[in-house]
Amino acid sequence: MPEFLVNGLRTNCQVLAGAGSPTESVVFVHGMGTDSLASFHLTLAAPVSAAGVDVISYDLRGHGKTDRPPSGYTIADFVTDLDDLLGALDVRRPVHLVGNSFGGTIAYGYAAAHPRKVRSLVCIEAEPPTEPWADKMRRTLAGTVEFLSAESSYEWIEANYSAHHRRLARMAAERITSTTMAEEVPLGPLLSLEEVRSIDCPVLSILGRHGYQSDDLDALTSILPRGELFVFDDEGHSVLVERHRQVRTILLDWIARHSEDAA
Repeated sequence: MPEFLVNGLRTNCQVLAGAGSPTESVVFVHGMGTDSLASFHLTLAAPVSAAGVDVISYDLRGHGKTDRPPSGYTIADFVTDLDDLLGALDVRRPVHLVGNSFGGTIAYGYAAAHPRKVRSLVCIEAEPPTEPWADKMRRTLAGTVEFLSAESSYEWIEANYSAHHRRLARMAAERITSTTMAEEVPLGPLLSLEEVRSIDCPVLSILGRHGYQSDDLDALTSILPRGELFVFDDEGHSVLVERHRQVRTILLDWIARHSEDAA
């Protein structure tokens, strides 16, 4: 996979040219911790490319094969990384940003900072970087650090899940504890409610009914000018893993409805 110098970091990126003569580009943004571009590369990237859409996947800073600096993990850092990557790839048309979990938070931040560069957002189990989100992230990351600091936690993970999950947990622990990720991510910069309302591109929020937004599934889309919601009734936070075939169908229909030609 090719590497690009992005915001001073060697960044791992995978580009799949769409079949035919594509007029749309999708950028997949993965989540935090155990995640990497592989979560999209192994699920959505190939079929979306085969459907005639240019596809860009990349490893976030501190993840996968991208450089892992000791610090520099605010939302602003991740947004700048994405903007520099699109510049390095010479992407000139607005893109569809598809973010999973924390990747969706980055997508919201990018759309707020660069509205003319975004055709649409598809955010899977994700929230914009607001103060309530930051409070939730502080608690979640602090709990994760504490949990992964005990050797017995890895034994529990293997006993209840698998040896593979144990390896993933160790990988996440190394990424988080060797950097300032847990401290910096909740710092933002955060968006106010008015700034979230100002995101006027089409936004599709794909949620699991039992996921992280289960307390109020409609809260986010109700304040977005062009927000839509799709809920998987029997899923939690792992929608992309468990329902990637259905997500693919939803995504391709969404792109067709919100392409440049459709507009």
